[in-house]
Amino acid sequence: QVHLVESGGGLVQPGGSLRLSCAVSGNIFSLNTMAWYRQAPGKERELVARIDLDGTTNYTASVKGRFTISRDNAKKAVYLQMNGLKPEDTAVYYCYGRLNFADHWAQGTQVSVST
Repeated sequence: QVHLVESGGGLVQPGGSLRLSCAVSGNIFSLNTMAWYRQAPGKERELVARIDLDGTTNYTASVKGRFTISRDNAKKAVYLQMNGLKPEDTAVYYCYGRLNFADHWAQGTQVSVST
């Protein structure tokens, strides 16, 4: 059984920073692309950032220059450093992993940006 567990969400003021972490547990024999998605109320889930096994990254335009995705393959973990947070970044953030040739999702963690 594969599990992804997130941590690091919360409430922050505009301009602030948060760091999300996602740890993978279980019997992993294939570790591939990992990513962060988010879903705001009334909106569809969208890709925020992805990172391939070789470290290649991709970001949605609205977070470029503010968010940084990284991974530690030895620890089977992925991170999202979020700086310069804006109210429009408020959403539930989901960690995604392509693991053992299947799609896996974490439970989601709330990020709220507000005064």
